[in-house]
Amino acid sequence: MGRFDGRVAVITGAARGIGFGVATRFAEEGASVAIIDLDEQAASDAAGKLPVIGDAKAIGIGCNVGDGASVDAAIARVVSELGGLHILMNNAGVTRDNLLFKMTEEDWDLVMNVHLKGAFLMSKAAQAHMSAQKYGKIINVSSTSATGNRGQANYSTAKGGIQSFTKTLGIELGKFGINVNAIAPGFIATEMTDATAARLGVDVETFRAGAADRNPVKRVGFPEDIAAVAAFLASDESSYVTGQTLYVDGGATLL
Repeated sequence: MGRFDGRVAVITGAARGIGFGVATRFAEEGASVAIIDLDEQAASDAAGKLPVIGDAKAIGIGCNVGDGASVDAAIARVVSELGGLHILMNNAGVTRDNLLFKMTEEDWDLVMNVHLKGAFLMSKAAQAHMSAQKYGKIINVSSTSATGNRGQANYSTAKGGIQSFTKTLGIELGKFGINVNAIAPGFIATEMTDATAARLGVDVETFRAGAADRNPVKRVGFPEDIAAVAAFLASDESSYVTGQTLYVDGGATLL
């Protein structure tokens, strides 16, 4: 018996990186999984790699999380093809880093649209099904950048907003049997952080070593680290936890 047998999990931005790591963990524990990504082919390819077990299924769906009609269609397809909706992880995100005086209006709007509006639209669509069944788990992805980070006025603001959004949904949705929590990752070794190293002209291993040196446990995180926490928050073991943000950063925010 898997922890998520009979459950349906939706994860946005899950064709790669943290999202795919979480999707893999949920599938390993028995869930049917819908991978949501802007690129439907990438979503379908990723879904085909998931280690589904038993009668569980995995599907990939193309969706623009910042567009209400696209979100509603995606959620309707999840319920139709997988038979329900029990877990939502709002993981989709983009970065458009720059110092404030160089940041464009488009840079600001895109980051807000994907992170904040995307979490709003996905949560609103999902909670309709969750409220009706008096059960649901919503996990939002914030970041240690929520505390402020040079060159990330847009991203830091969006991730801080995610934490306030999480608290508010925890208050509103608790009486409907829905737990809402957030995970704030620190440095996680993914294609995105590798791309950042390349953009800065730094060797990937050197870049990771520098990040590891800036936290007490002296290593970088991996998608599996976030997946382990997500699995707890998506499980019935977390039924008395809501409105919280858990920093998964090797203790970096302690320093």
